[in-house]
Formats: sequence, C-alpha cells, structure tokens
Amino acid sequence: MDVVSDAISAVHLGHPWSHRLRTSGTWSARLDPYDGAGFYVVLKGHCWLLTDGGAPTPLGVGDAVLLPHGTGHVLADSPVDTAVAKKEAVPFGPGLAETQPRTRPGHYETEMLCGRYWLDCSRMHPLMAELPEVVHLPSRVSSHLELRAAIELLAGELDETRPGSCVALPSLLDLLLIYMIRAWMTEAPGGAWPRVLGDPVTAAALRALHSNPAEPWSNDRLAAEAGVSRPTLARRFTALVGRPPMAYLAWWRVIRAATLLRDTPDTLAAIADQVGYGSPYALSHAFQREFGTTPGRYRAQAAARSADVRTD
Repeated sequence: MDVVSDAISAVHLGHPWSHRLRTSGTWSARLDPYDGAGFYVVLKGHCWLLTDGGAPTPLGVGDAVLLPHGTGHVLADSPVDTAVAKKEAVPFGPGLAETQPRTRPGHYETEMLCGRYWLDCSRMHPLMAELPEVVHLPSRVSSHLELRAAIELLAGELDETRPGSCVALPSLLDLLLIYMIRAWMTEAPGGAWPRVLGDPVTAAALRALHSNPAEPWSNDRLAAEAGVSRPTLARRFTALVGRPPMAYLAWWRVIRAATLLRDTPDTLAAIADQVGYGSPYALSHAFQREFGTTPGRYRAQAAARSADVRTD
C-alpha cells in the first residue's frame, strides 16, 4: 500500500452514494454537516457553492469540487446570502429535480454529478486532515486525464442501469475520490503532504513503513532503505512529517489496527501480528492509549456506525 491509498482506506466506510441532478430557474438546496466527504461536477449550466462560514464559490461547466470534511453548505443558482439560503433551501437530494422552481430569464438549466462518501473521522491521517474545506478543481484540470475519464464513465453509468452497475458505480466513485485528491496534490504543491511525498528520502521511508508496518523497523534499517544516513533521515522526516520515523510508525500501526478491527473479523491476536505487535496485550495497551477505549469496544462502536451508514 502507498500513503494515499492507506490514508483513504483508513477512513472509508461502506459504499458511496451518488446521483445525477438536473434543475433550472431559481433554486437552492441545503446539505447539513455530516461525517464524510462530498463532491459535485457541473456538466451543464452553472451554480454557486456557499459553505457555512465560507465565501461563495462559482461553479461552471467542467468544474469539480470536493468537500472532504463534510462541511455544511448550500448549492444555489445565484450567490444569495448564506443565511437566507439556509432558510429557504430545500433538503439536498434527488427530490430537488422534482421541484417546480420559478424560472427567470437568463437562467440556465443546471446538470451535475453529485456524490457522498462516508468516512470515519475519529483518527484521520494527516494527509486527509490537511485537505481544505473546499477543493475546487476548475475545468482547467482537464490536464488530469484520469479525472476527466472517471467523470465521463460515472456520468454514463448514472444515465441508465446497465449490467454490473452495482459493482461499477462504487468502484468509479472510489476512483473519482482518489483522482480528485491527486489533482489537489498537483495543484497545491505548497501543502505539507505534497511536500512530504515529493521529498525522495521521506517518501521512500513512508513507502517502506506503509508497505509492511509489521516489519521490525529501526531508524538504521529505515535509513538504509531510504539510501541516507540515520541523522539525515531523522532530520528530513521529522521536519516534513511532524514526528520522528519510529513515532510515526507506532501511530500508524495503531491506526492500521483500528482499520482491521472495523473492516475484518480477524482476532486481536491476528491483527497484532499483522501490524507488528508481539502480543494482543501490547496492542490493546497502545490502542487504548491512542483511542481512549479498548479494541473490543472500538469494534462494537464501528459496527454500529457501519450499520447506520448502510441504513442512511
């Protein structure tokens, strides 16, 4: 696994939700804050995104936008006052297309791809946590060919029910999330984690740790893997990541254990072996120190959250 894949897998819950929205005239729709990430892609016309406490963002044809932290927001045909929009907006969803909005001259029919990912935000990887509230990818991101291809394929799947759609849709939505994060990393190289993954030494060390967290890593062995001296690795890794290599590994092992508790039926002993702990007791102690609860209670709470996602 690579860092970006691991960062997404650590928080991803259940199957994403999506639909194609068409509306026109005067309209506004409200989505309250939630534990997850949402996206919009404008296929036709234009609209405005008004996040809670943020500046209005105009969206035109070809624009994609990711809201990675589930920020409450309003989508509207014009940049109305956010307080007014909150009061007058209808709940966001497929039903918006069934409303009969008042039309005004000069307003365009708007067509969008919309979707939502359910996320476990209890311990986000710093790469995910660093994403801004709104990742706006204007139509110029057409240079990201894989993002454009995923959008076109998703639009086609949403147009009509086809054989295999139940598998194709969630897979395409997961691809779209990855491609939007990749595009953000390319468009915002000043971010901390684009710098981390752009540094060859730190990136090599992270690849090694994420590829096999159960290995008995040491600073000397990791430095050899990255092709530098131990002091060089410690200095560059700590400066960029914000914690020393072995501290990062200890943290990641517990986060990885939480993912396995949530997503697999594996025993605590098996999970301890997979993430590099010598015994279930050692893992349980480290887990409780990080999460403030036992692995067993965490697994039960995660199962309850997953059930809520499935029934939402």
